[in-house]
Amino acid sequence: MLDVNKIRMEYPILQSGVIYMDSAASSLTPEPVLDKMTEFYHQYRANIDRGIHQLSQRASEEYALAHEKVARFLNAKSDEDVVMTRNTTEGLNIVANGLKWNKGDKIVATVMDHHSNFIIWQRVKQRHGAKLEIVRPNEQGLFNLTDFDRAIDDSTRLVAIPHVSNAIGSIAPARDIVKIAASKGALTVIDAAQSVPHMKVDVREVDCDFLAFSGHKMCGPTGSGGLYIKGEMAEQIEPSYIGGGTIQDVSLGEYQLTSGWRRFEAGTPAIAEGIGLGRAVDYLTQLGMENVRTHEMELGRKLYEGLKEIEKVKVYGPEDPENRVALTSFNVGDLNPHDVALALDVSKKIMIRSGHHCALPTMKEIIHADGTARASLYIYNSVEEVEVLLSTMEEIARSLG
Repeated sequence: MLDVNKIRMEYPILQSGVIYMDSAASSLTPEPVLDKMTEFYHQYRANIDRGIHQLSQRASEEYALAHEKVARFLNAKSDEDVVMTRNTTEGLNIVANGLKWNKGDKIVATVMDHHSNFIIWQRVKQRHGAKLEIVRPNEQGLFNLTDFDRAIDDSTRLVAIPHVSNAIGSIAPARDIVKIAASKGALTVIDAAQSVPHMKVDVREVDCDFLAFSGHKMCGPTGSGGLYIKGEMAEQIEPSYIGGGTIQDVSLGEYQLTSGWRRFEAGTPAIAEGIGLGRAVDYLTQLGMENVRTHEMELGRKLYEGLKEIEKVKVYGPEDPENRVALTSFNVGDLNPHDVALALDVSKKIMIRSGHHCALPTMKEIIHADGTARASLYIYNSVEEVEVLLSTMEEIARSLG
């Protein structure tokens, strides 16, 4: 079990009375992660893989170690399989832009995808003449595997799925979808921005070809993230950028790229951010991802069921907490979700997200609304905070008459 009171002490921003329930957009960052980044600037601020002096050597070691930490966290075979990125979006774009596409290649995506895992495939369709087929879930955001089996055929080059919907929190059966895709010779890429921070994700168990996630959603700094590339797939991806740090050899007539993560990390990387992500992984590992999941399931159940019981409040997503993360999207009568979010902020300093959550297809096809209010919880949220949100929402709903 998580000691929430102890955890909260590591987030000074919470001492101001803020109730932060917008972790699906970006989590808060604890002091141990900030301390690790400051350590870099105070003790060994230098470029990596560029110098023989001790500062560069230490920075290089810490940055490489961060790759190893992330690889262990995901259970990747090697740290060479993990590329540091700025965010999930960059990782997904590396895959979309790096594969060699042929006219007629088929891509299977879903209605539940974040724009970052949707419009990039639309662009591949426009640029390369690929075909794009969309799989739809039921009204709770849950997929039927039969629909994937039907959509994925011998012409399918790639299947793109969200591991967890950022709009309604539903969890996709990633391993089962990957099995279907692999049986038909298709590659798989997973948007794991909303899963890696909240549950144990084992890339070897899932057996996907690519998986992208964001550090800023898992206690890490902004501008950090990762892309897992299954070892043998690295040679099939043309790096989006090449230059310093990415080469094995250069002559006047040609160049040869190096292997592993350095192949994809051109120029000076975000060193402090990468090291900070490595510390965030340590932090979550020490807490235990099983404990994180248990804590969030309990809070998530209370949040979902509590909102559902309030008259005039409509909630979205799966009812079973096993099928969702601790994220609930909802609407209140005819109120604009932005007005709901503002009322919560002004009245009780409760911070939630409102709008379409960069998931307009989900809004249009599943929720049938222009947007929702969305409360998303994490390791530092407490039962008491959920109760404050629910009581405040009751007041807002009653005010509608």
